[in-house]
Amino acid sequence: MQTSNFNLRPDFLENEVSRLIPLEEKHFEALFEAASDPLIWEQNPAKDRHERGSFKTYFDIIITKSPFLILDKQTNEVMGTTSFYDYNPEKSNVGIGYTFITRKYWGGPYNKANKKSMIDYAFQHVNSVLFHVGAENFRSQKAVLKLGAEKINELTFTVNGVEVPYFEYELKKKE
Repeated sequence: MQTSNFNLRPDFLENEVSRLIPLEEKHFEALFEAASDPLIWEQNPAKDRHERGSFKTYFDIIITKSPFLILDKQTNEVMGTTSFYDYNPEKSNVGIGYTFITRKYWGGPYNKANKKSMIDYAFQHVNSVLFHVGAENFRSQKAVLKLGAEKINELTFTVNGVEVPYFEYELKKKE
């Protein structure tokens, strides 16, 4: 198992519908515009992320992870963002999250294709992928279950100074 060369920010990941490129500070405005729909955040513990101040706080967090800007492969339109985070070589796992996609791309092949690109890449380096989903974020819970992940834990994270229940899901690499 090669873990020492796991680059959490490859130049791009790509599939038939989208292209993931490393997120940079210069992408803030375009990503904020994509995120400014309140319905994207209605099940998220931070329901006000469609507002500039709250989104800036979120952006400042994700930019410290290994984030990607998700682009529609055909139109180059900003679809959203996602990140690798909390890489643990000893446990051979990495988190995938801090994800949102715009409503235009809900319900189609997009989320699954984006996650599959990341999972396939991660499984070249780790044995499992973790997802942390807010206990009230039913849409995201359904999405990670569709990927084949299993709920393994209940956790509490602090979001905007408030303790929030989260579920931890794990997707194991098939031998």
